[in-house]
Amino acid sequence: MAEKEIGKIAHYYNHLSVAIIELADALKVGEKIHVKGHTSDFTQDVASMQIEHAGVSEGKAGEFVGIKVSEKVHLNDRVYKVIP
Repeated sequence: MAEKEIGKIAHYYNHLSVAIIELADALKVGEKIHVKGHTSDFTQDVASMQIEHAGVSEGKAGEFVGIKVSEKVHLNDRVYKVIP
């Protein structure tokens, strides 16, 4: 499967398991992402997404979106969209 870099981790809320992603390209709920960094390397579906605590179905380039992640992430980890 192909992958396209769509952003990077801007912040991580450890107690909530929520990552804030600074998007460089669009991302929609239901798409699959791959997070990769020095110690992070996992793939997961985007089940829900928020911007400023409001649920959204899509984030656009330049926006900061929050998503619940299945594993710990770190500042500046790269986020890729998995293209089937």
